[in-house]
Amino acid sequence: MGLESRELNRIITNISSDIDFSGVVHVKQGEEVLVHRAFGCADRSEERRNDIHTRFGIASGCKLFTAIGICMLVEQGKIDFHTPLADCLDIAFPHVDPQITIHQLLTHTSGMPDYFDEEKMSDYEELWKDYPVYRIESLHDFLPLFQEEQMKFPPGERFRYNNAGYIVLGLILEQQTGRTFTEYIETKIFKPCGMMNSGYFSMDRLPRNTALGYIDEEEAGAWRTNIYALPKQGGSDGGAYTTAADMIKLWEALFRYELLEEETTNKLLHPHRAVNEEIHYGYGIWMNKKGSDIYKYHVMGYDPGVSFRASVYPGLDVKVVVPSNKESGPLEMTKGLEEILFAEEIRK
Repeated sequence: MGLESRELNRIITNISSDIDFSGVVHVKQGEEVLVHRAFGCADRSEERRNDIHTRFGIASGCKLFTAIGICMLVEQGKIDFHTPLADCLDIAFPHVDPQITIHQLLTHTSGMPDYFDEEKMSDYEELWKDYPVYRIESLHDFLPLFQEEQMKFPPGERFRYNNAGYIVLGLILEQQTGRTFTEYIETKIFKPCGMMNSGYFSMDRLPRNTALGYIDEEEAGAWRTNIYALPKQGGSDGGAYTTAADMIKLWEALFRYELLEEETTNKLLHPHRAVNEEIHYGYGIWMNKKGSDIYKYHVMGYDPGVSFRASVYPGLDVKVVVPSNKESGPLEMTKGLEEILFAEEIRK
């Protein structure tokens, strides 16, 4: 028995009203699209509404793309998951252990210094006081933000979410392929998946039907766009744009082994590192476990003016994608949908 679309739509409508949601909700079970709805404005000044084809920034939600790209290099024999940093990247990091491995970079266990150090700063926008966002156009442009910093801990010691590690993975991909990171991902992942509305767009040259990201300043009763809050163009740690439907295509291609061989896909989806008792991390992807069973794979992203959740529930054959051009909403929407999804499973 399939999920009830009417009940899902009721829940989505109620949550959207409660949180003033701006974005898209896409729910698919098997081959059936149960929900595909848009809310809010893509451009508030012009009162242009979001629609189901609107492109949204997804912040760190696209670390999965980077991980898939790296796995492709492994399949090509250019590197393996245990290759040390010193053997695959000709860039000097004076205080970084050269024996950090690809596996450790993928799983946030490298100990490498991060360019956004949450122990030192809480506001992502603080980064751009000394390094204006318009100067961040390539992966190399991130290097001055962390290249000379000290290691945080010995490689492999623990999990610590790290954006700079994924910048390094992107640099490895560029050196090993001779292509820019964005060109490689768009050619080798987006195009084969049919993700024709996705890309790493420059924020000052966004294509049509792309949502602007909004930062609400509630105390002042005002808002502003995020154009001065994020790098000019996204890269291997985040910043791609996609539609909800395109992200569904990515999930389907990945789980059908159309992007990677089955063995490599299983390595990407393996719970390599426990974050807590329930949540684990694979290669560029989070997963939730109950006992030994994985009941949810997901990616998420948060930036000023951006929030994103995309989930796969293998036991239900359900995929949920929720992008937003505000700083919150997808988490609440996903939780509300999960109450219905798992209530349906219990009734079976």
